[in-house]
Formats: sequence, structure tokens, C-alpha cells
Amino acid sequence: MLKVYFVPSCSTCRTALALLESHTKEKLELVKYHVDAPSEEEITDLLRMLNLKAQDIIRTKEPLYKAQYEGKKRSQKQWIKILSKNPVLIERPIVVKDGKAIIGRPPERVLELLV
Repeated sequence: MLKVYFVPSCSTCRTALALLESHTKEKLELVKYHVDAPSEEEITDLLRMLNLKAQDIIRTKEPLYKAQYEGKKRSQKQWIKILSKNPVLIERPIVVKDGKAIIGRPPERVLELLV
């Protein structure tokens, strides 16, 4: 099974989802994470699977980021809490399979999990 964290209105998410649907018969679990925000624990698990730090998955072009967080230092734990409370700041899409995860930017990157 592939777990896909996505936003339906995002064209990159829709492209990545279409690629997955056309290249695998595996079941897709779709998580609209901007509606059902991931917990701090879930974000921590995603970061471990991505092998990234919280700062690496922040959408720095988001107005919320620019207004409240740009240029401010935060610890890993603080960023995880911020991301859980403000999921719009999390880069997308994120696809998880067998304990590994990848950010689908560009969308074709999601196919790396199918190999």
C-alpha cells in the first residue's frame, strides 16, 4: 500500500497521484493532510522516513511562513509543532511505502518508490 499525503487542489499532487495510479496496482491511501493535520508523532515519523529535518519540508513561499516564521530560528521540536498546527506549511505531496517516503517534487519522483 502507498500512503499519499496530498492536497486535491494542488496540480503537483494531482500529477503525482495520476502517475502512481498509472504505474501501480497497489492500493493508495489518500490523506488530505491539510484537513486532517498530522500529529507531531506522525510528522516525526515522516521526517525519519524522508531522512530530512523539519526545516527541509517547509513551504517557504506560503504567505503564512513569510508572515510569521521567515528569518526566525526554531528548534526541530518547535518546527514539528508548528507544522502539526499549520499543515499548509508542509511540502507536498509526500508518498510513503514500506517505511520509506519521498516528496513528489517534481511529481515523477514518486515513481522512485515503485522500483
